[in-house]
Amino acid sequence: MAFAIDDKEAARHFYGEIIGCKVGREAENWIDFDFFGHQISAHLNKDPKSTATSKVGNDMVPLHHFGAVLPWNTWNGLIARLRKDGYPFVMEPKVRFQDEPSEQGTFFLKDPAGNALEFKSFKNPDAIFEH
Repeated sequence: MAFAIDDKEAARHFYGEIIGCKVGREAENWIDFDFFGHQISAHLNKDPKSTATSKVGNDMVPLHHFGAVLPWNTWNGLIARLRKDGYPFVMEPKVRFQDEPSEQGTFFLKDPAGNALEFKSFKNPDAIFEH
């Protein structure tokens, strides 16, 4: 995943310190992170971010977003770290689709450049693509 940022040091702090990603390679205009085992590349660019939303269940969520599916304990640990640091959520952590095969914990937040991220955790990890 390659995405736009407007401040490389703010991205380094957010993804490295707040989210806990290892910093990878970098150049003057981009920086890579180990995003829970996947490479993401943040590139300096001033393009405006989309504010479009889409309905999922009963929630309106940022249409343009990326994120990670985490083990339940890792997901809860990230929530605790974000709350400790006072980082604001776009959508507070919640469990949705309760008692359905796709029951999941989810929350949304934005990085300093305005990119929306979703972090999920499934009660049953084998059901990630179940209906």
